[in-house]
Amino acid sequence: MAGQRGVMLILLVVLAGLVVGSLLGELVGSLLPAGRIHDLLTRGPTIGLTPPATLDLRFLAITFGLGLKVNLVGVVGIVIAAVTLRKL
Repeated sequence: MAGQRGVMLILLVVLAGLVVGSLLGELVGSLLPAGRIHDLLTRGPTIGLTPPATLDLRFLAITFGLGLKVNLVGVVGIVIAAVTLRKL
C-alpha cells in the first residue's frame, strides 16, 4: 500500500508541475511580444485524444477526451516539482 501511495504522489507532483508550468508559460508568453522567445515558451505538442472519441448508443452519447498541452515552461515546472519531491 505504501508503494502505491508513493507512485500516486509522484504522479500528482509531476502533473501539478506540468499544470503550473504550462500556466506560467502562457502567462509569460502573453506578456512577451511575438517572436522566437514567445514561440519557444508557448508552443508545444498536444498529447491526448484529438479528436475526442464518441460512444453513441442512440439513446445516450458520451464523448471522451483528454489533451495535455506541453510547453517548455511546463517541462521546467516538472523538473522543479521533481527536485522538490526529492528534497521532501
